[in-house]
Amino acid sequence: MYVIVEINGQQFKAEQGKKLYVNHIKNVEEGQSVEFDKVLLVDNEGSVQVGAPTVEGAKVVCEVVTPLVKGDKVLVFKKKRRKGYRKLNGHRSQYTLLTIKELIA
Repeated sequence: MYVIVEINGQQFKAEQGKKLYVNHIKNVEEGQSVEFDKVLLVDNEGSVQVGAPTVEGAKVVCEVVTPLVKGDKVLVFKKKRRKGYRKLNGHRSQYTLLTIKELIA
């Protein structure tokens, strides 16, 4: 069984026991339980249930493993040839690591 769930504006495929890196969720602590009810699709052993826009009564229960994980550094380099313009900028995205405990459909 798996579901497609929307978390912080992004869609993820969630299966029980899997780990997800999602965009940073503020005000959560390690070991805290979090529920997401924006379930867009449920696939239960071949029987697919598509929501319009969400599936009623379905939710995903997750546990926060690590509240703040920094991603890889992303470098943004801009250049205009023959003009002497070079700009280097970079950032590291922040994520939250979740473990999926239960899928309720």
